[in-house]
Amino acid sequence: MYFLTARQALKAVKVCQSLSTLYRDITLFRFDPLTGDIYILAGENIEISINQDGRWEFSNDT
Repeated sequence: MYFLTARQALKAVKVCQSLSTLYRDITLFRFDPLTGDIYILAGENIEISINQDGRWEFSNDT
């Protein structure tokens, strides 16, 4: 089981603030204790994951 890190939490706030500034609805914000990752779904097709080091990436399956 993983726990949220400070770097990860700060990056999540920054990413959510950026999405909000761009008027994107955040439809899902989830911390997965099994992987230690944060998942954010926003707008119609924005998928972002943030790992425990605070690095984020787009997850685009289209």
